[in-house]
Amino acid sequence: MVKSDASVTLRVSEIFHSLQGESTRVGLPTVFIRLTGCPLRCTWCDTTYAFSGGEHLSIGAIMERLATMACPTVCVTGGEPLAQPNCLPFLSALCDAGYSVSLETSGALDIGAVDTRVARIVDLKAPDSGESERNRWENIELLRPSDEIKFVLASRADYEWAVAASRQRRLFTRCPVLFSPVWDALSPAQLAAWIIEDRLPVRFQLQMHKLLWGNERSR
Repeated sequence: MVKSDASVTLRVSEIFHSLQGESTRVGLPTVFIRLTGCPLRCTWCDTTYAFSGGEHLSIGAIMERLATMACPTVCVTGGEPLAQPNCLPFLSALCDAGYSVSLETSGALDIGAVDTRVARIVDLKAPDSGESERNRWENIELLRPSDEIKFVLASRADYEWAVAASRQRRLFTRCPVLFSPVWDALSPAQLAAWIIEDRLPVRFQLQMHKLLWGNERSR
């Protein structure tokens, strides 16, 4: 059991109840806890407001707020959640409390210490993101079937890079692999056509929250 005392704090950008817009949990009512800060600067980032600011909250205070939302599914996201060391005990505290927990991480930081009960959604960065050199490939060997790999793609070059990386590193046999187009950069229909043509064993996904509410925060 992880202590939830006031000495263990996190810098939180926002906490909100919405529908999961991505991953295999798409459409599921979820409480999102967005932590502040990120060491990456992807060209297509849509959460730049989470780079700074935020509110310092204890794990106990966050848990109290979660309890009022009466939702069993929680997604810890960012920014880059693992940039805050206290994210690790927080994830364990969520699992201890009985929540179904997913973590959205860039894949640039070590995922090895994340509680094994957490579903890790690892967002590998393609070249057009400007951050592909930051991918921590050592994480691949740590993936379990309950985890997921996500590629956000802005071009044909990104797509070909993702396909090559998936095949070379045998990603398709490790866990679900998701291909997603960058909003307003790559045509969803075009990406879908490439996937079908190449008979890829991937899950095509759109950001459902943007389809529902536009290019705004997911609520």
